[in-house]
Amino acid sequence: MSAERVAYFNGKIVPESQALISFRDRSFKYGDGVFDVARTFGGRIFKLQEHVERLYLSLKYVGIDPGLSPAEMMAITQEVTERNLPLLGPDEDYWVAQRISRGVDVPGGDIQQSGGPTVIVECTPLPLQARAHLYRDGIDVVFPSVRRISPDALSPNVKTHNYLNMIVADLEVRSHSPQAWAVLLDHRGFLCEGMGSNLFLVRDGVLYTPKGEYVLEGVSRQTVIELAADLGIPVVQDDLTVYDAYRADEAIITSTSFCLCPVATFNQKRLQTPATPGPITQQLMDAFSNLVDFDFVGQYLRHLS
Repeated sequence: MSAERVAYFNGKIVPESQALISFRDRSFKYGDGVFDVARTFGGRIFKLQEHVERLYLSLKYVGIDPGLSPAEMMAITQEVTERNLPLLGPDEDYWVAQRISRGVDVPGGDIQQSGGPTVIVECTPLPLQARAHLYRDGIDVVFPSVRRISPDALSPNVKTHNYLNMIVADLEVRSHSPQAWAVLLDHRGFLCEGMGSNLFLVRDGVLYTPKGEYVLEGVSRQTVIELAADLGIPVVQDDLTVYDAYRADEAIITSTSFCLCPVATFNQKRLQTPATPGPITQQLMDAFSNLVDFDFVGQYLRHLS
């Protein structure tokens, strides 16, 4: 058995080391590409159809034709994942990503003359050990000075390869708090989102989250909203302030890898509920685990050093 993972690369499944991108690829040069990422639970991909549907909305927004139907993309993703599963370590899982760029620039040409799309489907092991402590201690969230790009400039619901806005914010936060998680404010000064993640606040039994038009409406975010409805927990999408965060009883970060993870502090200020996770967060964690038939919190905690 090969010790190297495989990836789909422009029509073929090859060892990862053979999936080589030209330095003229527009995604490398300009961030001119889109992607989406699901995760596995015990080797099973969660909500692959929803992720692929969102991928194709991103492709439509930026005007890239991947040359594959959504059904073909799903089948390729399943095959790549299944071929990589034997290479997982004990109690590990994957991020499963599709990445499509506009293709290789034609020197002297214009944007319409690229050499056709670059299409990659790949698997990356989840950083379970690196993030395990967050389920024990909670996430320390910091609000950086960097603001999220306005939706008037670029829709936040498009997952592009240009993450510089998030990266600069993350670098600012980690320069003085290496373990902290950056959550940006939007251009108006309201709570927005973090790197590949959404934010929820809990106050007086109500779940609050920033409005969908200002954030990437994550698949995990939507899953939590649906689970809250099943549990009878009211959900309000609203403009939320830093003050709202400071007075929250509980707070949650959602993402593909985290599913949902409790927040411990905002700008080093501890939340009103001393326990991590709080009661509403715990209800939602349990409901999420039941939905995927997998104890994702236990999986993280088993990777504590």
